[in-house]
Amino acid sequence: MREVLLPQEMIRTGDLILVNAQFPFRETGTDRFLLPASFGGNRVLLDGRVARLLEKLVLDLGGGETLCPVSGWRSREEQEAIYTRSLQEHGQHFAEQYVALPGHSEHQTGFAVDLGLRSETIDFLRPDFPYEGICQKFREQASFRGFIQRYPQGKENITGIAHEPWHFRYVGELHGEIMAAKHLTLEEYHQFLRQFPTGKRYYLYRGKGLRAYLSYQRAIPNGSTLWRPRQDTLYYSVSGDNQEGFLFTEWCREGGKIS
Repeated sequence: MREVLLPQEMIRTGDLILVNAQFPFRETGTDRFLLPASFGGNRVLLDGRVARLLEKLVLDLGGGETLCPVSGWRSREEQEAIYTRSLQEHGQHFAEQYVALPGHSEHQTGFAVDLGLRSETIDFLRPDFPYEGICQKFREQASFRGFIQRYPQGKENITGIAHEPWHFRYVGELHGEIMAAKHLTLEEYHQFLRQFPTGKRYYLYRGKGLRAYLSYQRAIPNGSTLWRPRQDTLYYSVSGDNQEGFLFTEWCREGGKIS
């Protein structure tokens, strides 16, 4: 039986880490691989893999001249400057609604991007990204490419952030599809997956001639966590939750025994 040893610091890494007012982003000390995402006459830095996937999605939709990236990866120092400027220019209520506290911003992960319609003047904090035209076309396809609208309307009490039509977060294709189908925020998705303790119960997803088993395991405090993939697993991915455990995705060939 295969065994995988997961060090404690891996809780803070992966496509599905939750960063919000309750759970700050914590640097892991490893080198960050950033690349520019360039279209619509502008460019921002993102996680290298996310940058390429975002560019491809935008170009595939024919939005390379009409959409532009407004904000991508930010350092903690940049987030501090943005928050301070927002307080000074718009007041505390606005800042609390639209700008995450330094250390608690998804932009620090490199997985989040703010998008807008290309224009001579773009609002950096609230870019125009309407529910029509190329913007809506992007929104409808985004989850199938791994990008979710992170702060939807009606979920403000869950996310702690006001409705932001322009803010998208990369979580991976499989998870994006599930979250969109179930209308879940990332906070809700984490709670959903905790119903499936690895080795005992799984959430089963079928598609593309494969099936995927999703599960959760709480990490061992102050030590490495031992995880055993399923015997029929072809390949798997592991993401920390940035809280206290790990989220597993195991891909198996369709047609085998389901347990």
